[in-house]
Amino acid sequence: MDKKIFDEFAEQYDSWFLKNRNVLDSEVALLAHFLDRPLGRTISIGCGSGLFEKLLAQDYGIIIKEGVEPADGMREIAIKRGMDVRKGTAETIDLGQETYDIIIFNGTPSYIDDLVKAFKNAFYSLKAGGRLLVLDVPKESSYGLLYTLGKTIGTWEHPYFEDAAPANVYPVEFVVTAKWRSTPEKADMLQQVGFVNLQFAQTLTRHPVYSNLTKENPIEGYDCGDYVCICAHKPSNSQ
Repeated sequence: MDKKIFDEFAEQYDSWFLKNRNVLDSEVALLAHFLDRPLGRTISIGCGSGLFEKLLAQDYGIIIKEGVEPADGMREIAIKRGMDVRKGTAETIDLGQETYDIIIFNGTPSYIDDLVKAFKNAFYSLKAGGRLLVLDVPKESSYGLLYTLGKTIGTWEHPYFEDAAPANVYPVEFVVTAKWRSTPEKADMLQQVGFVNLQFAQTLTRHPVYSNLTKENPIEGYDCGDYVCICAHKPSNSQ
């Protein structure tokens, strides 16, 4: 990941989400879907500006205070929002062995170079029976295909995107540095590391041009959503 992009455009990142409020609220609802209370000890890896954590607390009463974020600009905003955020990456941060009940990778997998290493690191730090939530835009989804084309061209100012991209499309600066992976690819990586009992939920089932028209509630599966959550379980001691 080129963290310089997230340092330079930290304010633009929040601004985009707030201009696409129904997309944001749909994604926050998906994150809340697998967060039963009481949470137990929970940490958000790649928490960015802490915007999702702020809305989880505001709209769902779900409090997540711990985070990890490599980009200074993003981390500073999250700290101002009341989070305790450490500097580090998903691959290398030392969270301790069997420390957490829930670890969250929300929107981060596309910006993690060695995703298997990051999953191994999370597996090590989860308690037996703990859960890893992996949320991202799938490579095979409408948004994934749109972003891949945007990354290839390097700009949204192209006739290809006329009437085919959202009015407030995701900043190209964040698109060009990402690497999207399919949901089955991420599921295979999780199982390779040792996670079991994978569950799936999805949102943003409309075409990207129309996805901000209304908030969506999560549905099961991963076959039609442009934002997908995989809930992966670390085996309990009895397994």
